[in-house]
Amino acid sequence: MYLTIKETAEYLSVPVSTVEKLVQKRKIRALYDGTEYLIYKDQFNTHLRQMEKYKQLVEEILNEPIPEDLDVKDED
Repeated sequence: MYLTIKETAEYLSVPVSTVEKLVQKRKIRALYDGTEYLIYKDQFNTHLRQMEKYKQLVEEILNEPIPEDLDVKDED
């Protein structure tokens, strides 16, 4: 199933101009049928899932506690 840019913007709850910029920057793959750009919904959903997994991985890494350095001595 293909979505137009307007439908994609509604699906993501973002402005149409944001989706247009992502298509122009080739962040979102789209087909041009001669009148408008079409975005394949399944491929787009796959991309969103991968981005969410990446965000979770980054969050886990950032939330990981920093181990104490054994060589550091408190001289106070």
